[in-house]
Amino acid sequence: MTAPAASPGMSDPRGMLTAEMSGRASSPVLVGRDEQMAALDAALSSVRQGGPAAVLLGGEAGVGKSRLVGDFAAGAGARILVGGCLQLGTDGLPFAPFTAVLRHLVHEMGADAVAAMLPGRTTRGLARLLPELGEPEAESGTGPVAAPITVPLTAPITGGDPGEARARLFEEVLSALEHLARHSPVVLVIEDAHWADRSSRDLLTFLIGNQRAIRGLLIIVTFRSDELHRTHPLRPMLAALDRIDWVERVELPRLTRDDTAELGLRILGRELAADLADALYRRTEGNPLFVETLLCCDGDGELSRELPESLRDLLLDGVRRLPADTQEVLRMASAGGQAIGHWLLAAVTGLDDDALSAALRPAVTGNVLRLTADGYAFRHELIREAVHDDLLPGEHGRLHGRFAEAIDAAPTLVPPGRAAIEVAHHWFSAHDSVWALIGAWRAAAQAGRAVAPAERLSLLSRVLELWDQVTDAADRIGADHARVLAESVGAALDAGEYERGVALADAALRELDPATEPVRVAQLLDDRGHCSLNLGRKEYLDDVGAALALVPADAPAVRIPILLNAARCMPVGSTEYSYAEEALALARQTGDLASEANALLTLAMFRAGAGHASAADSEPIGLIAQARAMAERAGAHDLLVKAAVNESHLLEGAGEHELAAAAARRGMAGGDERYLARAWSDLLVINQVESLSALGRWDEAIGVADAARYRMLSPLHRCELRVLSGRIALARGEVQAAAEAATTAAGLLRGAPYKDERHLPLGVLEILVAATTGAAATIQTAARVIDAYDLSGSGPRYVWPTLVAAAGACLAGAGDGSGEAAVLAGRLRTIAEKLEVFGPVQHASRLTFAAALGPVLGSAFGPALDAGLGGGSDDGGSAWDEVAAAWGALGEPYPRAQALLRAAEAVLSGGDRDGAAGRLRQALDLATRLGATPLAEQVALAARRAGLDRGNARGFGLTGRELEVLRLVAVGRSNRDIAAELFISPKTASVHVSNILGKLGVASRGEAAAKARTILT
Repeated sequence: MTAPAASPGMSDPRGMLTAEMSGRASSPVLVGRDEQMAALDAALSSVRQGGPAAVLLGGEAGVGKSRLVGDFAAGAGARILVGGCLQLGTDGLPFAPFTAVLRHLVHEMGADAVAAMLPGRTTRGLARLLPELGEPEAESGTGPVAAPITVPLTAPITGGDPGEARARLFEEVLSALEHLARHSPVVLVIEDAHWADRSSRDLLTFLIGNQRAIRGLLIIVTFRSDELHRTHPLRPMLAALDRIDWVERVELPRLTRDDTAELGLRILGRELAADLADALYRRTEGNPLFVETLLCCDGDGELSRELPESLRDLLLDGVRRLPADTQEVLRMASAGGQAIGHWLLAAVTGLDDDALSAALRPAVTGNVLRLTADGYAFRHELIREAVHDDLLPGEHGRLHGRFAEAIDAAPTLVPPGRAAIEVAHHWFSAHDSVWALIGAWRAAAQAGRAVAPAERLSLLSRVLELWDQVTDAADRIGADHARVLAESVGAALDAGEYERGVALADAALRELDPATEPVRVAQLLDDRGHCSLNLGRKEYLDDVGAALALVPADAPAVRIPILLNAARCMPVGSTEYSYAEEALALARQTGDLASEANALLTLAMFRAGAGHASAADSEPIGLIAQARAMAERAGAHDLLVKAAVNESHLLEGAGEHELAAAAARRGMAGGDERYLARAWSDLLVINQVESLSALGRWDEAIGVADAARYRMLSPLHRCELRVLSGRIALARGEVQAAAEAATTAAGLLRGAPYKDERHLPLGVLEILVAATTGAAATIQTAARVIDAYDLSGSGPRYVWPTLVAAAGACLAGAGDGSGEAAVLAGRLRTIAEKLEVFGPVQHASRLTFAAALGPVLGSAFGPALDAGLGGGSDDGGSAWDEVAAAWGALGEPYPRAQALLRAAEAVLSGGDRDGAAGRLRQALDLATRLGATPLAEQVALAARRAGLDRGNARGFGLTGRELEVLRLVAVGRSNRDIAAELFISPKTASVHVSNILGKLGVASRGEAAAKARTILT
């Protein structure tokens, strides 16, 4: 029996069963779920209004999650897409629920219509899950098991960049859902997420994180909460999703006693006597499945029989009442999973259509099985589990072997893309070591094509575990043990399992001789070096160097990637530059345009220098332009995005903030056509937020950050974004939000290898947050940050801001008499004297550092630092004026306003009141426009202390109290905030504000705030 049930023109042999289905053991209405149904209705209402919404629906097995979602879907008036996770032991079917959704769409709309929903009408990504959308991967049917064969797989399991392919797949799923939701609301239901494979969990997290970009999409996820043990892989995902503000967690409890009685009434059609209702509730404990099962078994409704010893026995009781031949077919079906196709079940049982239908009819009528689109499903997974667990050991292995044989002989008996992994599962469950090994190797290849590295690694690990049990394992799969280890290293690297990758590489290298197999050894060394680099271990340097020494120049396809990797990760010096040049030369010799573009991008970063500063018309930017043009010709979309990342990064380092933001936006704008690799698109978001923050366009920066915050898969990228958002929050006076951002970022960064662009900005935020609690805490935090990282070995682009923040801590604590500020200042001076300066941003930072440290250490900076400081040693305002001018030239309003305040304070100490007033006026204007409330208050306080506001205030007839209210109005405080700060009632604050508006002759609080800038200075 080889034909699938869905084949065109084939009659459905299950049709005769449809009319005989009985609803005897099911309630016609949903009972006791009003609150949970209301939550789903509210989520859908939010989606209809254009907002994002997702519901995580948990509950124990049998409590009615699927029934609740089914009843909700029936009345939702929306397109319903349902995908269920499959229980395949430890194998996991990559992306199983999403494959089911896509298959439904293709059957409903056709492959061409699905392709039309995607940018460029290309389905390169989705075809990895559904061969109907492209060239299907060839299934490797092997014929009868009685004739064991070898399964050569000498080609690599995966090709291309798995990260880019995975990103393309995720983006295409998102695009398809977005297209569907444009026309009417869409409800995506992912059932049984407790069985979800890692790839499905990653994609689900990605989709929920991107819901803000899709109007009209509701996502519902169901899972068994009673199965989530402490180490269950779903728990971290649920915890992460719980933090998203549009995600609601809903728990479905057992029924109450009254609800249980009502359910009994609905099932039996008559009200239960009180003692009968009590007995029903006591025996079932309010689990709806058990209520239905017990009432089904006790058809008379009297509950006269004793409850079976266990719930499993209760579930089996209904099965045992069926005819013997029906029970036999059900036992066979239980080995096939919760749902099974008609033709597959026919092949396994050996029954013809009539005999199979006759055997199944009592199971359908008795509500043990239900009909599906192409076969059958157990009414509940708990029933299937009970039947399967009741199999005898020999029967268990024999049945799984029959399933494996049937699918291996005719892969079309299961949906496309599933044969290899289902065969692997069944052979493993059958305890057949030979075929379990062969099946796992094939399934690993399928997982590689589906860009599911975690599942691929699991299957390759099974091959390794079974290796010693199969004497001719290498001949069976056409690959030696070292090859399996090498494939496992690549899977571990792609899955982020770096420790495991190192261990696997060590094992593989022990089996290979570099003298006879230099290329294989070099590739393993390179992969092990990647793993070590991600773990922050310096051993990666030895591995990369050894790999280069082994690979000959006549193997450019292998040597070029290793050269570029060496160029990017070797310490700054002369060798990494020569590596990039050699890679460029080899790429040009072989006509490899993509590698040539990649090499040019690498060279551009080197020529920009260690300080990462480069002007818009510089040679590095020109090299990036060349690389971009070459990548366009090669169709290397990932390199186009990489070019945008590098360009925006270099421009930002050079202080070209507007150009940097524009470059990042351009890179993002091509995302639909280019399928941005998620890692690169995240970097474009980070670069854009960084540039907008520097320009003082904080609302815009926060908007970009919020839109991307939840969709970032990498914890390290989320860390960088949180730090940038925390800096803005702190500048606006949102201290608690800034502190939480610092704590969250530190958690995301925990265990990651040191990188100055991640760790040092976090250190700066921690110092600035500490500054809100006092000078002593600030100095301690600054000292901790300086001690934690080797600033002498870090890039000046990130070290200078760290020194500036630490110098500010010294300045704040200079007068406390402890001497700690002077000690820290001396350490900072030593670091600064050896630190280079690249570009105007770092020059402005050095000026700020010297001006802040001057009052602490005097002018004794040393010649290396004094050179180029200008007025850094002046005890008047000239040093801070130079700082303000430097930041003003760069278009950075916030540090300019801070410098103007310092300059005003300095000239006031010399008696120059007019000079101070002008500087304070500028600072207040900048701070007010930015919404930098703490800075605006500091400016106002400085003006008040110097008596600079009194004459102006008297000119408008403002009283002292009104002046205090005006200061708070100027920084955006509400009447309630003003009342709290001045210890008056909100009504009194409102009266003061009205009087101020009248005296100033303005009509609004905004106009009053604008005039306050003149009055208060």
